[in-house]
Amino acid sequence: MGWYVNVIRNYAGFAGRARRKEFWMFYLVNIIISILIGVAEAILGIESSLLSGLYGLFILLPSLALGARRLHDIGKSGWWLLIGLIPLIGGIVLFVFSIMEGDDDTNKYGQDPKLFA
Repeated sequence: MGWYVNVIRNYAGFAGRARRKEFWMFYLVNIIISILIGVAEAILGIESSLLSGLYGLFILLPSLALGARRLHDIGKSGWWLLIGLIPLIGGIVLFVFSIMEGDDDTNKYGQDPKLFA
C-alpha cells in the first residue's frame, strides 16, 4: 500500500524515474480498489459508473505521472505515453516498455531509483 500512497503523494511529479516495482505495485493496488468499488456499487445499487468514474478521475493524473516516470527509467520520453492512443499496438508497446529493465546508471532523467531503495 506504501507504493500506492507514494504515487498519490507525487501526483503531479512527471520528473524523475520510477522502478518497475513501484509501477506494478501501484497498478495492483489500483485494480484491487477498482474491484472493491465495483462490488460496493453493485451491493449499494448505485449507478454503476458513478463511483468508478470519480475514482478514475482521481487516479488519472497520478497514473500519467507514474507512466512518464516509468518511461524515463528506460530512457524514453514521457511523450511515448501518447502511443497508447493507437488501438492495440499502442497498448502492446507500452506494456513492453513497462516490463523492460530500467537503465542501470544515471540517464538524462535522473539517477537509478534502485540506489535509493
